[in-house]
Amino acid sequence: MSELLLEVQHLKKYFPAGHGAVLKAVDDVSFEIARGETLGLVGESGCGKTTVGRTLLRIYEPDGGRIVFDGQDISRVGRAQEKELTRRMQMVFQDPYASLNPFFTVGEIIAEGFSIHGMFPGRRERLERVYELLEMVGLHREHANRFPHEFSGGQRQRVGIARALALNPSFLVCDEPISALDVSIQAQVVNMLIRFQEQMDLTYLFIAHDLSMVRHISDRAAVMYCGTMVEYGGTGEVYGHAAHPYTQGLLSAVPVADPQYERTHRRMVMDGEVPSPINPAPGCRFASRCPRATEVCRSEAPAFADLGGGHWAACHHLL
Repeated sequence: MSELLLEVQHLKKYFPAGHGAVLKAVDDVSFEIARGETLGLVGESGCGKTTVGRTLLRIYEPDGGRIVFDGQDISRVGRAQEKELTRRMQMVFQDPYASLNPFFTVGEIIAEGFSIHGMFPGRRERLERVYELLEMVGLHREHANRFPHEFSGGQRQRVGIARALALNPSFLVCDEPISALDVSIQAQVVNMLIRFQEQMDLTYLFIAHDLSMVRHISDRAAVMYCGTMVEYGGTGEVYGHAAHPYTQGLLSAVPVADPQYERTHRRMVMDGEVPSPINPAPGCRFASRCPRATEVCRSEAPAFADLGGGHWAACHHLL
């Protein structure tokens, strides 16, 4: 394996839910990302994927565990270190409509970080860098003087990517960057991210619920369910030899453009309600929906089992 850029150990992020209740949005999540690699983080809406990304970037303070970035434990850092981290770790947000300041021009949005970090002090130098970034993401330099409301969703997301790349980061959290875009635009944006990764030696955490797109862009995949991680490994292994019943259920629901396959394919139906992450019951959180569940699943949380080749799954009844 290549040199690790990010190592997450037993990460926890809890939120008070009132009357003494605690929402365990991220509960004991661990994974690694090598330099230049993409880890795809998948799962249903509300499983904690975005909270993981925001906690890594210290938008949220972690409540437990360690985050080691480029050899440095950043779980608890001072203001000066945090400022440097914001330069090296950036985020592409899910909603291109809400993530851009409507009162700033596109040029001001992209250049905002230059002032904060003392980069490109000269006006002409700063403008040239803004123009360069706009052209990198497929826009034109005259777009620098326009406001976000003058752009389509796909163009706004390109602006968001340009802003994330402006400070020459080494790590990007891509939080469902294509989910709000038209299908015709999604592949363009993903292919652009792949190109930038190759050109700039970027490392990605790619958060999504589109399993086909995660398979396309990711080197490894991690599957989350109700605040916990249930499976983790190389993308080919996780998709080709899914071990956890939740992963198998997700993959069985992915449509395939083959009428013959679709006529004979049987989808795995996951009945039941997703449990609440507020004061969750002991045991496996997937037990209430799992066709393999037994009494031990409802009383004891499963540990991760090593399936070989960097493939891990947390289940009492692995097949």
